[in-house]
Amino acid sequence: MKSGSIVFLSLGALAAAAPQVTLTPLSGPIPPVRSSEVTGPTSHGPFSGTPTVTGALSRPATAMSIAPAGSPVVTYTNDNGDLQATYMPVPYQPAGGQGLNGTTPYYHPLSDFDYESLTLALYQEWIELDLFHNGLARFSVQDFEAAGLTAEDRFLIEFMADQEVGHATLLSNILGPAAPPQCTYNYPYNTVREFIDFCQKLTRFGESGVYGFLGHLDSRESATLLLQSISTEARQQLIFRQFDGLFPMPVWFEVGVPQSFAWTLLAPYISSCPANTTRLAWQNFPSLTILNQPNPAKTNPNLGTPQPATGSNPLNSSGIADSNRCIHASGESSDCGPAISQNRSIPLSYPGRPIHLSWGNVNQTVGPNNSYVTSRSPLADAPRYAMFLSQLNATYVPLLNISGNTASVIQPNMSTFAGDPAVNGTIFISVVSQNPYVTPFNVSMVLPYVWAGPSLYQAG
Repeated sequence: MKSGSIVFLSLGALAAAAPQVTLTPLSGPIPPVRSSEVTGPTSHGPFSGTPTVTGALSRPATAMSIAPAGSPVVTYTNDNGDLQATYMPVPYQPAGGQGLNGTTPYYHPLSDFDYESLTLALYQEWIELDLFHNGLARFSVQDFEAAGLTAEDRFLIEFMADQEVGHATLLSNILGPAAPPQCTYNYPYNTVREFIDFCQKLTRFGESGVYGFLGHLDSRESATLLLQSISTEARQQLIFRQFDGLFPMPVWFEVGVPQSFAWTLLAPYISSCPANTTRLAWQNFPSLTILNQPNPAKTNPNLGTPQPATGSNPLNSSGIADSNRCIHASGESSDCGPAISQNRSIPLSYPGRPIHLSWGNVNQTVGPNNSYVTSRSPLADAPRYAMFLSQLNATYVPLLNISGNTASVIQPNMSTFAGDPAVNGTIFISVVSQNPYVTPFNVSMVLPYVWAGPSLYQAG
């Protein structure tokens, strides 16, 4: 096992004015380039047509991977806690910092990296807006109450959908006229419990996908606005975990993942988009399925048959024996109904647990209009390791019993600081060919070696 401990910690600028943070009494709000108050398509389901274009946006690449370039040149150190510069720009402002020279903030992309990253974030905000509304519309009051969710809880979900209106409007204004609109979606849930669990998983890779690129944006102004948006999404993920009967925040640090990880997880749930919708440049890796995904709908996830393995492992709450169904179970430590905090007497997973994996192939069509194609780099020459990406760690564990498109791996025993278990909550697992040392800020260095995945592992 090799461990790289990483200190880890969503419309071009044309004639449209940048959104303003401060308005004078004589000015009014600048109208959005595209209003997100339109609810978008009302139909849901899989795409059944023929794609008119396939593949991610692309230009010739200058290399297959980015070679390590060594440590940066560091010109500042502080060992005594005193100010090191001999001046201050203005009183009470230490020397240094970016964007503090009085220039007017410009809230638009400054590079293709910015544009594609922010467009991915907008795809995520659109699906969340539709998802929250769809769950409320699909299930009855009785269905929600049977899952332990009251009228106040349903109103909170509606309010979270309203938050997504603001997030989608913000990103549309930043991107400009080519910002993608809302699409049509295909959801994997059939019960309220499955809806809530899917929400807590979708908001996890939405949140982590932004953390992965936020610090790399050329546009610091756009990054500031996006951070204010994703901070709200983090709270949404916490709420859905509480609704799901899970401990709300079982980690010390939230993980950040590369854009291609987020897009690989998101794309299968987008069935189709309107013609000429802006396309993405990020990669779609072959899917990865965890065949024995821990099931938070069970009191003891180790009993009974594993939940049916489908794609990125959304919860399946059917086929569970009544004696092992944790919703409304007797005993405070056995029940998994909605709660501010829940301690489970039997953990969902544990170090040493065997995890069984299965993966898809390259050249499979996925995503909007089946117009994206799964691929991997030539540098990903064989499946050798499972990478557990969680909190401050990227840990590689050798695959066992590799046979065709299946293998097994043992859940590692790893921690961050002072014994904080790194494998907790919803973490990311990928199958990779090599084990490069990465940290939270350069985790994308692993992408050329990804064989399949990621998949979300419900570790806690």
